[in-house]
Amino acid sequence: MSAETWTWIIVLLTFALYIGIGYWARVRETAGFYVAGRGVPPVANGAATAADWMSAASFISMAGLISFLGFDGAVYLMGWTGGYVLLALLLAPYLRKYGKFTVPEFVGDRYYSNVARVVAVIAAIFVSFTYAVPQLRGVGIVLSRYLGVDVATGVWAAVLVTAFIAVIGGMKGITWTQVAQYTVLIIAYLITGIALANFLTGNPIPQLAFTFSDFAVRLSQLQVELGLQEYVKPFQNLSQLNVFLITLTLMVGTAGLPHVIIRFYTVPKASDARWSAGWALLFIALLYTTAPAVAVFSKYNLLNTLANKPVQEVQAIDWVQKWSKTGLLKLDDKNGDGVYQITASKDTTEITIDRDIIVLSTPEVAKLSPIVVGLVAAGGLAAALSTAAGLLIVMASAISHDLYTRIINPQASEATKLAIARVVILLVTVLAAPFGINPPAFIAQLVAFAFGLAASTFFPAILLGIFDRRMNAQGAVAGMLVGLVFTATYIVGTSYLGWPRFLFGISPEGVGTVGMLLNFLVAYLVSRATPPPPAEIQKLVDDIRVPKGAGKAVEH
Repeated sequence: MSAETWTWIIVLLTFALYIGIGYWARVRETAGFYVAGRGVPPVANGAATAADWMSAASFISMAGLISFLGFDGAVYLMGWTGGYVLLALLLAPYLRKYGKFTVPEFVGDRYYSNVARVVAVIAAIFVSFTYAVPQLRGVGIVLSRYLGVDVATGVWAAVLVTAFIAVIGGMKGITWTQVAQYTVLIIAYLITGIALANFLTGNPIPQLAFTFSDFAVRLSQLQVELGLQEYVKPFQNLSQLNVFLITLTLMVGTAGLPHVIIRFYTVPKASDARWSAGWALLFIALLYTTAPAVAVFSKYNLLNTLANKPVQEVQAIDWVQKWSKTGLLKLDDKNGDGVYQITASKDTTEITIDRDIIVLSTPEVAKLSPIVVGLVAAGGLAAALSTAAGLLIVMASAISHDLYTRIINPQASEATKLAIARVVILLVTVLAAPFGINPPAFIAQLVAFAFGLAASTFFPAILLGIFDRRMNAQGAVAGMLVGLVFTATYIVGTSYLGWPRFLFGISPEGVGTVGMLLNFLVAYLVSRATPPPPAEIQKLVDDIRVPKGAGKAVEH
């Protein structure tokens, strides 16, 4: 059977599995909807957290970024993995011990202020929506290539499947679906890495094949021969300052992502939050230590297949024709010499490769079995759908629980709360679809922006809320607003409005660190110039940091 047939079979089977799990785990109460009834075992929560966090950017785009950025692409590996350690050690156990449902709820209660709660709700929606768009785009890319549908149809398919699971099952359905999705995506990624490593080096373990071979150097030499930049030379695409700032932004952004933090409310007790984080790190490491190998091997294989090859030979390759139809691979013999050449200039290059196809095209480029092609497609879909579902719950809980139930109508019934949460999910998915069809940036860049917004808003507010007894509502609100407005303005201005990078040449992906520092500074100054928090709030801060005594998560 063809790769397309296998892909249809595998994708339909996995979609049926996800929908079946979502229906099996359907919920009728808010505790199940928001935090999966607080009964998820640490190992399962670790797998679900890994799937939640390893989005389309991790599965589809990260290896592509590393393959094109070379040394500088390591910022994504260092930032995203380092941030998870930061989250596990600094925030997760304390937030679980506090025992509420959401990040805006922690902010609102800790800072005894509905204004702080509303600002946190706005930030949660802002971050989550920005992050959800590229997940839908990732599904559109996969389905457009493998199932022959256009990107728009693929995005709407993602909307329907994700919304069904989230609406019916809430966090409980999403959690157990994410366990299945992690299994699918890691098998797909590892099979690709193992096959590629064995094909090129004879060593089936990607990490060892990459470490103990000279393929990075060989790729570097090949790129120089083709007139491209040296692969292993540092700071060619990003300045040293930007490498540092982007890494730090991704680290603290990871620690402030609401859809990741909310996962630690789903375990029975605070110690389980640490164990969940440990399991998640192990599950994440399986993919993240494989990604550099896939990036180098795939880029080397791709250049050897396309660059300086006769037009007729390249056009006769089946996967070239199929990927060209998607618009993600563009071939144009501009000088008419009958040979495709790749150059560093967009104007003269005859081969244009979209970064987002590096992983997805690898099974075909490496001539792997059609079944593997189908598995990789299913893995990309699993990565995107699992993260999108988690983000939907964050937005639904922010509006229905933190805004409606805690501020507008505290007496709302369980049925009303669930109804509003489900309506919010449907509205958000429909609103996100057009952006997924026509995104303002490629997948990993959009995700990096979401991390910048999380870094500049939530991380300082949560960290100071746990460790600074003197931090008050006025300081937290002022800090979050300054961080959010500054970071969002800089990103939009320099990325889409043509502004120069007026702040020492800092890239929009790295400006979240500056926003975070401004948040810390403004919060500290304002809190010290205004009255301290009430005594009961200061006692609450002390209690959160005591290692024992965490009870079940409670709604009010």
